[in-house]
Amino acid sequence: MTPESVLQALQSDGNRGLDEHEVQLRRNVFGQNALTPKKGKNPFLLFLLQIHQPLVYLLIAAAVVTAFLQEWVDSSVIAGVVLLNAIIGFIQESHALHAIESLAKKMNIRATVLRNGQKRDIPAVELVPGDMVFLTSGDKVPADLVLIKIRELQIDESSLTGESAPVAKKLTALAAETVLADRLNMAYFSTLVTYGTATGVVVETGDRSEIGRINRMMVTATELETPLMLRISQFSQWLLWVILGCAALTFLIGWLRGESALSMFMASVALAVGAIPEGLPAALTITLAIGVSRMAKRHAIVRKLPAVETLGSTTVICTDKTGTLTQNQMTVKTVAVSGVIFQASGSGYEPEGCFFLDGESITLDNHPALGECLKAGLLCNEARLYKTDDGWQIDGDPTEGALLVSAHKAGFDHAEVNGNHPRLDTLPFEAQHQFMATLHQNRSLDEQHIYLKGSVESIVTRCSNAFDEQLHVIPLDLNAIHRLVELLAGQGLRIIAFARRNSPGDEQSVGHDDLKEGLTFIGIQAMLDPPRPEAAASIASCQAAGIRVKMITGDHPGTARAIAINLGLLRPGRFHRLFNIPVQGHVMSGSELAGIAQEKYVDIVDAYDIYARISPEQKLRLVEALQLKGNIVAMTGDGVNDAPALRQANIGVAMGKSGTDVAKEAAAIVLTDDNFSTIEAAVEEGRGVFDNLEKFIAWTLPTNLGEGLVIAAAVFADVALPITPVQILWINMSTAVLLGLMLAFEPKEPGLMLRKPRSPTQPIFTRRLTLRIVLVGLMLLTCAFGLFEWHLAHSQSLQAARTVAVNMFVIGQVFYLFNCRSLTNSLFMVGVWSNRWLIVGVLLMIFAQLLLTYWSPMNQLFGTAPIETFEWLIIVALGLVIYLLIELEKGLFKRFSE
Repeated sequence: MTPESVLQALQSDGNRGLDEHEVQLRRNVFGQNALTPKKGKNPFLLFLLQIHQPLVYLLIAAAVVTAFLQEWVDSSVIAGVVLLNAIIGFIQESHALHAIESLAKKMNIRATVLRNGQKRDIPAVELVPGDMVFLTSGDKVPADLVLIKIRELQIDESSLTGESAPVAKKLTALAAETVLADRLNMAYFSTLVTYGTATGVVVETGDRSEIGRINRMMVTATELETPLMLRISQFSQWLLWVILGCAALTFLIGWLRGESALSMFMASVALAVGAIPEGLPAALTITLAIGVSRMAKRHAIVRKLPAVETLGSTTVICTDKTGTLTQNQMTVKTVAVSGVIFQASGSGYEPEGCFFLDGESITLDNHPALGECLKAGLLCNEARLYKTDDGWQIDGDPTEGALLVSAHKAGFDHAEVNGNHPRLDTLPFEAQHQFMATLHQNRSLDEQHIYLKGSVESIVTRCSNAFDEQLHVIPLDLNAIHRLVELLAGQGLRIIAFARRNSPGDEQSVGHDDLKEGLTFIGIQAMLDPPRPEAAASIASCQAAGIRVKMITGDHPGTARAIAINLGLLRPGRFHRLFNIPVQGHVMSGSELAGIAQEKYVDIVDAYDIYARISPEQKLRLVEALQLKGNIVAMTGDGVNDAPALRQANIGVAMGKSGTDVAKEAAAIVLTDDNFSTIEAAVEEGRGVFDNLEKFIAWTLPTNLGEGLVIAAAVFADVALPITPVQILWINMSTAVLLGLMLAFEPKEPGLMLRKPRSPTQPIFTRRLTLRIVLVGLMLLTCAFGLFEWHLAHSQSLQAARTVAVNMFVIGQVFYLFNCRSLTNSLFMVGVWSNRWLIVGVLLMIFAQLLLTYWSPMNQLFGTAPIETFEWLIIVALGLVIYLLIELEKGLFKRFSE
């Protein structure tokens, strides 16, 4: 709609605004200009939800049963484990899910409005549709507006659309299907006015604004359980039924054979307590916490513990372009004058670098036209370059900042050049004219020069001739200029053209009439937001690890394509051949994406890797489509527009430097350096964490299986229990803390990032891992039960026989612990001494077993008795046999699987 038709539709007076009566009527209809907050979880309920897990229910049952048996120490220990895990989980989650609150806080701004013919400064929450709002540089737009009047208006919409540069607005009607980033006649709430002034009429407020729609998407976006949590939940439910079934079967068989119900109940309790992996929840939490610490050292702050492992299972990374893959600092890469193309080194805002011609470094002495082009960019400029503790920074437009940096690289000093060319007047940039002009007094030549910079089209139409390389005036070759522009634009470069005109007389001002014709074309500067130097290597590493990287940006398709080519993201593959997508052309725009039929949507989304001009709704839908293909999706983002997709993704990754509060609250991980290479490092750490968790599970479950089998064997054989419930608890808790948890400190194995991602549908227990657990469990059963019966047969006391059985379990676990340092490779490949904590844990465990065996208070508490030296030798020998057999199994499996 045109501005006039919008005012008519809203029944608003552009000269007087709304009156107070009309404002009140509209507020009654539309409500306040505020976002509806999402109701949060009650803290007590949030705490109880930490206990709502099958494995924790097993621990609670064990605590209740041991309390019933008056084993107060063991009951307290188990209850403490439950409480500690609940507290850790509560603290982690209590900091999450505040994204809507951050969105609501953004409404605490003020607006200048026209009411009853008078300007007023009011809180933005009081705005209603039809209000006339005034905008000026530095203002945050207080609602969604249709622009009525503008003067050189530019708005930074990066937090909403992902567009890296400020958008020049226009008063023009647009097609109804125009995507958000191209709606040049609109100003949207939460965006920032960087230049110029404007008047607009409010068309949407609160929940009906674009940011309000994002708010609603955040409410409906589903936070998915991580792969680890799903697997642990499935395993816990399966384990719960197995333990209950085995305990009931043991009770039934013993009772049918004539044993007393009480003794069979005690045996069933012993079996259940032995089968419950009490240390697993604590090991899970601590292993993840250690992963958090390691990731923090690599610039990744984890807000939700399970996110550590989720990154290790990631199959697709959807990443933003600006600031993540690129430096978010526009940099001049090419300067062309009179058909001669110069290349500039360096990147970002640091004024270090030089210019090259045909690979040779050059100076301005032999290339005066190059110097004139750079000087034009320096003088016709409103930006400021300065240095801070964090490096070089720009005040003003990023494009103008890049022009300052390029001039500094050539040796120009800003203050000196301005001193020799004082500015007399400025004709600001206007969207309808697409150029800026400044009038200067050249003190060296005692002349006045007008410098222009702007789009190529706006500059060349005003030029009658051009400078050659030595600043001699020559005819203007429009065809050569257009061929050059086409070449550079195809590389994704943003092109700025420059021209000059000598001003006659002593004029003190410059106007449009002075610039209609007769200018001399100087040249062009072409720039881009350069890729981060380490991004390409990180992307290649992810691809080698079987992770697909997709770039989703609000920027132009040409820019996205150029960056993707530089980073190695545009490569032919089976998806591109399948859908007949050209190698250099497979960039999907938001408008094209909107036209895809529903039945083809998921497959097409999976095929493309580069997306440009994407809206917030489309980002969310892209993530959902990838998840429907069975992918574990990591999504990066920094703007308000990214928040719904960050929450929907299996793992949301926000930018710490450039990210909005909304994005950080919606994410599970925050990158403190805004760098894609940190994501690759975090994936590596995540894989290491899952490896160590898998090692712990492979280590702890054979003990639980062996203990359960020992109890069941004793019941079936109608003999005394080889180990009592309290001894089982000692084995499980002490070894979990002193032995199992030390696996959390295992260093990452070589070749970790050369593996393919673990399938989301793959259970924790692979066939090989299950066979390993059964094999070790049976060996522990054979050794412990055999030694127990052998000692009883040689007239040993029941307490001493049980002590031998307990020590057999512990020493067997010690030797098997070294097997589990790598589930596939030999101990000597990972390094015997590479985990010093594990060695310390083993020594402490041996000391604890000596106390259990020989210290009288421990004998009384746990029903143990001292044993002879030769019995220790037998136990150690059997432990060594277990170690050697598992190493043999590893070698055979590796040999036959190759």
